[in-house]
Amino acid sequence: MRKSKPKKRILTPDPKFNDILVTRFVNNMMWSGKKNTSFGIFYDALDKVEAKTQERGLDVWKKALNNVMPSVEVKARRVGGATFQIPIEVPAERKVVVGMKWMISYSRKRSEKSMSDKLAAEIIAASKNEGASVKKREDTHKMADANKAFSHFKLS
Repeated sequence: MRKSKPKKRILTPDPKFNDILVTRFVNNMMWSGKKNTSFGIFYDALDKVEAKTQERGLDVWKKALNNVMPSVEVKARRVGGATFQIPIEVPAERKVVVGMKWMISYSRKRSEKSMSDKLAAEIIAASKNEGASVKKREDTHKMADANKAFSHFKLS
């Protein structure tokens, strides 16, 4: 167990929208330290979203992220030799992190040509409450609902 919590790193907001949430998303999407490439993919995806939806790309992305974020999840807990899946409420910080990870991983699995096409398609789908990342949230909620009988085994 840690003696003290690690200090929170202060992120600089992104250059185009001046938003820290965008920087966090780009950092999650980045591979091998290629941040400029990651920013390019993200901005290109938002331009494609704007072209397809005739709405502001950043607003569509934020709406999509809100649709992907889970409110409950299950955690495994051992009780007397048996492992139970216990539903717990997701903290606000973790909601954002999990939503971003799901959106990025499911956009990578899509079949479009470039990563910006994949990300744009996933953002549009998630903003309409469809797509793989929203399905993952629904599955997580269903699993938590199915295991609510074990909610009295709270994690301490």
